[in-house]
Amino acid sequence: MKMTKKLWGDSCFDRYSFWLLIAIELLMSFTFLGYIHITPISITIAYLPILAAGCLLGPIQSVILGLVFGLASMYKASASYVAQGDAVFSPFLSGSPVSSIMLSIGVRALFGLVIGVMFLFAKKRKCYRIWIGVISAIAPKVHSLLVYTTMGMLFPELGYRYSSAFHWKWNDTVFLVICVVTVELLWAVYHSDTVQNIKYCMDQSIHNPYVSGKMNLFFAAFEFFLLCMAFCAADYFSHRESYMLKQHGVEVSKKISFDLMHLQIQFLIAFVSLNIISVILLISIYKYMAYKEYKGEMDELTGIMGRRMFLYHCEKAQKANSRDLQRKGWFLFVDVDYFKEINDTFGHGVGDKVLREIAMNLHNILGDEGKVGRIGGDEFAVIVEKTMEQQELKRLLEQFLNAISGTLPDKKVSCSIGAYQFVFPQNVKDLLTETDNMLYKAKENGRACYMMKACEIDKT
Repeated sequence: MKMTKKLWGDSCFDRYSFWLLIAIELLMSFTFLGYIHITPISITIAYLPILAAGCLLGPIQSVILGLVFGLASMYKASASYVAQGDAVFSPFLSGSPVSSIMLSIGVRALFGLVIGVMFLFAKKRKCYRIWIGVISAIAPKVHSLLVYTTMGMLFPELGYRYSSAFHWKWNDTVFLVICVVTVELLWAVYHSDTVQNIKYCMDQSIHNPYVSGKMNLFFAAFEFFLLCMAFCAADYFSHRESYMLKQHGVEVSKKISFDLMHLQIQFLIAFVSLNIISVILLISIYKYMAYKEYKGEMDELTGIMGRRMFLYHCEKAQKANSRDLQRKGWFLFVDVDYFKEINDTFGHGVGDKVLREIAMNLHNILGDEGKVGRIGGDEFAVIVEKTMEQQELKRLLEQFLNAISGTLPDKKVSCSIGAYQFVFPQNVKDLLTETDNMLYKAKENGRACYMMKACEIDKT
């Protein structure tokens, strides 16, 4: 459980970033974006997502990215058309499966671990940005050192050893610059105020009632549709390629057929990765916009729900309990007594303080049983969704009235409360009408009290 929490964390934004980096890693591994072919072997910059994961997320994430990169390398090397130097990365072509797995997967995972730990160390230093730049600069050589050293140990016939990693060419300078610029830019963007604001909004989405489960189903269905299209496209092109070769008089042997399928699977993985990137970005935008709407519906002064959001929640509560016809709930109106007098006597600042205290006490006393909202200037509403006996509600209301009475030192603060008990589901408009009648009776009764209507029976 602790390992799972450490891996995924509490941040929705970081989880999405992690999956985004995995998708980018796969996209780079199976397209031209991540490989530059230089005879006799391929030099790759597909390990850039590993650096990003190690720098921004942590060693565990960078190790997993390393594993993904290693698996992709192993698969790409498992075709008959690959260069001889690349064949050693395939357990099917090298003649030594265990050694190939250690070289392709083990070394890349080790690279992710080394880089992740180095970045973790760097972030604890005073001049951490310089350290991050230094680690990014040496990362290509660290990767080469691990690969060449392992190749020299496991496949000495190829003539590679650890010293091969220190041969400097002009392209090494290019890779160095790419790594430093990429990681430093990602670090700056990730920690910018804009991105941190987006991160905060997405991380708060778990508490956002506007994030609909239906939208999550929509995105899942959308991704499934894209996967189906990708499989259909891969199958179509595989058959068309075989047909085209036959038309040109080329006999499609099992070996050729395997290589064609091998290429189509690469295309499929790249296409799926691109789809995942698109879906993650769409979900992120949706959650961000939903949270902005959510915050716009929150009451800025008291921090509780505003009128529109509260009524929206009430509608959802009625629908959610539409099948439980025996379940009872309570709806309350809370009106501050003589609030205009408080504002006129003590000022609007004191009046705002009173509203905040009332909202806080309502939330503390009744928030565990339901939801609290501010529906007007000095008017609050509460929906109690749990079954509660009338005597228990009376006890809580007495506790509330006692708690707010000492809000001001020179004046007793009180509220008039109307409470209406209903059976789910109940039309929200009817709830408002019935509860408003109870509030009116409380005011007629001298204020600083509550009036209740329990299942069509008047009780005080």
